[in-house]
Amino acid sequence: MRILLSNDDGYFAPGLACLATHLSAIAEVVVVAPERDRSGASNSLTLDRPLNLRCAANGYYYVNGTPTDCVHLAVTGMLDTQPDMVISGINSGANMGDDTIYSGTVAAATEGFLLGIPSIAISLAGRELVNYETAARIAVDLVRRFEKNTHTSSWLLNVNVPDVPYEQLQGTDVTRLGKRHKAEPAVKASNPHGQTVYWVGAAGKAQDAGEGTDFFAVSNRRVSITPLQIDLTQYKQLESVRAWMGSNA
Repeated sequence: MRILLSNDDGYFAPGLACLATHLSAIAEVVVVAPERDRSGASNSLTLDRPLNLRCAANGYYYVNGTPTDCVHLAVTGMLDTQPDMVISGINSGANMGDDTIYSGTVAAATEGFLLGIPSIAISLAGRELVNYETAARIAVDLVRRFEKNTHTSSWLLNVNVPDVPYEQLQGTDVTRLGKRHKAEPAVKASNPHGQTVYWVGAAGKAQDAGEGTDFFAVSNRRVSITPLQIDLTQYKQLESVRAWMGSNA
C-alpha cells in the first residue's frame, strides 16, 4: 500500500513526523507538505505563480503553497502512480464542527477525495498537544481496516483524537459535525510602525455539542470519525428559491 501524507502545519511539524513514522511500518509513505504553517488555508489553490517542490534532509518533500496545492501537485504531477490513500495530519488542534470549513488539514484530505482517492484528515484535540502517538495509532488502525474491506467508491473521513494516552481512550464513535457559536470579534492592535492591524478572533465555543456530535465524543475521551461530503446544495431550499424566482420573473 502507498500512502500520501500531507498537513497544514508544515513539513517540520511533530504530528506529521509521528504519523509518518508509524505508517511507514505498514505502508510505503510519501510526504508532501507545505514549507510553512498554512493553518486556516482551507481549499485554496495557488493559481497566480508557479510552485516549487523541494526535498528536505529527512526525505520529506515540501511545497511553497497550500495543503491543497501539495496534494494536487503530488497526485497529478509528481507521483508516477496514484496513492492508495491520502492522509492529512496529525494536526495540532481539533478540527470539529465549523472548523472543517477553514481547516487546511481537512482541505488536503478533501483534495485527495476530489481526485478519487480515499482520504483521512486526522487531528489531535486538546490543549497540551503531546499525545501525537495516540492519534498515529488510530491512523494505523484505520489503514488496516481499510485494507480488510472492499470499497466501491472513495470516501473522506474527518477524525479527531482526544489528547490523552492511548490506554485512556474510551472508544470510538462515528459522529456528525457539531456547530460552534459565532467567532469572537477581531482584535484591534497597532504594529511597530503605529499602523492599525487586526488579529482574527478566536473560534466560538461549541453550541451544538450533544450526543452524536464530534464535540461530544471528544469531550468524553472517545475518537470521533465523521464521514464528510462535498455537495453544498441546500436541498430544503430548492423549492422555495424556485418559487420566489418564479414570482419575480
